[in-house]
Amino acid sequence: MKKAIVIIALAFAVVALMGCPAVNLPTLVNGSNAIGSKVGQASGMIILGIIGDVDAGAITAAKNGGITKVGAVDCRTQSLLGLAVKYTTTVSGE
Repeated sequence: MKKAIVIIALAFAVVALMGCPAVNLPTLVNGSNAIGSKVGQASGMIILGIIGDVDAGAITAAKNGGITKVGAVDCRTQSLLGLAVKYTTTVSGE
């Protein structure tokens, strides 16, 4: 009985630490559907859900690429067993 409880607890811990798979949000495009010639990116990482520096917003990505008119925004999330999560936002436009 004791072994069964330990095995179930370990299985639960493994599943809990796996986290969510990588999530790719759809690209948001303004009315003209123009993507543009400039590209900017912003990214950040969070470890254990509490440690990290994330400024991966569309405004920061646009500033990094020198973009004043946003054509498209692409957001990506990568997870490593739920322990570390990296957020990346890519903005294109003029």
